[in-house]
Order: sequence, then structure tokens, then C-alpha cells
Amino acid sequence: MKVLVVDDDPRLREVVTIALGRAGFTTLTASDGQSALMHNAREVPDLIVLDIGLPEMDGLEVCRRIRHVSEVPILFLTARDDEVDRILGLELGADDYVTKPFSPRELVARVRAILKRSTGGGSERPLRHGRITLDRSRHSCRVDDAAVDLTATEMGLLSELMRAPERVLTRSQLTDALWGVGSPVSDRTLDSHLRNLRRKLALAGASEALRTVHGVGIGMGAT
Repeated sequence: MKVLVVDDDPRLREVVTIALGRAGFTTLTASDGQSALMHNAREVPDLIVLDIGLPEMDGLEVCRRIRHVSEVPILFLTARDDEVDRILGLELGADDYVTKPFSPRELVARVRAILKRSTGGGSERPLRHGRITLDRSRHSCRVDDAAVDLTATEMGLLSELMRAPERVLTRSQLTDALWGVGSPVSDRTLDSHLRNLRRKLALAGASEALRTVHGVGIGMGAT
């Protein structure tokens, strides 16, 4: 699979590309936002590793522009401690983030986890609940005949809920399923993804697809 690495630091690009190459990925690199947009349009990568702190056009703006044309999975790199930037990135449609400095092994693991959420490992049968059909192997979601463009994380969330539509899953159960047991993902991060998922389903005509049971968690609603 092809990964586009976008960072203005050549040493960091080299570290990331070496780690991804050893893990079996093909890599492309870009040092600025315009180059990233060009590579995304021409090369159609399977995932983008994107630095927030790019010069001129920052990573948030790059993500915003990519989301107008593509749902390619995006993993943010950030050197900032301010959670607002990371949450804003998730609101724009990023799938996950890694804070610098980071372990190359951790980054590779995050990349693999995002791609697994996107495809369901490639062997999962389509899921159906009411008017919603989800096919992770094709990265496809539909409400009736209307296509719903989901990020990898949004697709993973919906898949977890649709596997057992009669259950209400706690935030901890959803976090463990998507990011792994013991992952330091905050409730705000999960809520950002859930908010985006609700909005997209509502735009497709399934505004009641997800239900919140206060004090318990999230489940599937009527569709």
C-alpha cells in the first residue's frame, strides 16, 4: 500500500519513510502543502501522514482541501501540546494523530490500525441495519441508494455499532475496539468522530441512526 509522508523536516521524512518501507509500504514524500495536494491528486495514496505545522499552508488547511475531494485516511503529526489543534484536525476529518517526538514503531502501528479500520482486514461481509449498508472491504457506506463518504475511523465506529445493533457500547469499548486496549485516546477525540459520523448519516437521511443512552453509551437507532 502507498503512503504519502508530508513534513517540512527532511530528517523526519527520512525516518518515517524508512520505518514505513521496512514495514512493507511504498512511500511518497512532500515538504509542503501544495506538493501534498498535487501528490494526492496524481498518485492516489492509500493513507497520508501529514504534519500540522507546515509552512505557508498548514496541515489543517491541507486536510480541509483534501476532504473536499477524497476520504483518504489521514494521520496527523503534531509537535503542539494544544489539544485544540488536534481536535480541530479530527473535526476536519483526520483519522488519528501522533504527537512528536514519537517512536517510528508506534507510527507504523497507527498506520496499520487506520488501514485495518478502513478495510476491515479485507474479509468482512457487508453489514446491514435498516436502510444502512456498510461494506468495509470496499470502503463503502450507503443509506438506501445514497453514498456516504466516511473516513476510516468513522467506518470503524459504524462497523462496531452495526455488528451488534441491539447493544449499547460504552465509550471505553469503542475506544478499545478502534485504537486498542489502554490507548490514551480522549473522550473528546471519540466524540469528534461520532459527531462527524452523525452529521454525515443525517445528511443522507438517517438522522436517527445513532442513539445516545445517557450514562451508558452509544447504540444503533431506527433507520
